Amino acid sequence: MPEVLLWIGRLAGALGVLLSAAAVLARLTGAYTLGSFQVTTLLQAGTAAMVLACLGYIASVAEGRSVSR
Repeated sequence: MPEVLLWIGRLAGALGVLLSAAAVLARLTGAYTLGSFQVTTLLQAGTAAMVLACLGYIASVAEGRSVSR
């Protein structure tokens, strides 16, 4: 189970970084929308994905420390 949580953290982190970078780059070019989404919505989605990544990593560490009986 810790491996699955670790991969969830990695994938969510990568997605969060990509969404946030796309939002920042779009805003630097002067755009307020990217496709049919507002740039602030993409930035919030990127932030939420990075928070999910942090929770996945934390859960992975917590599961890895479990003592086998």
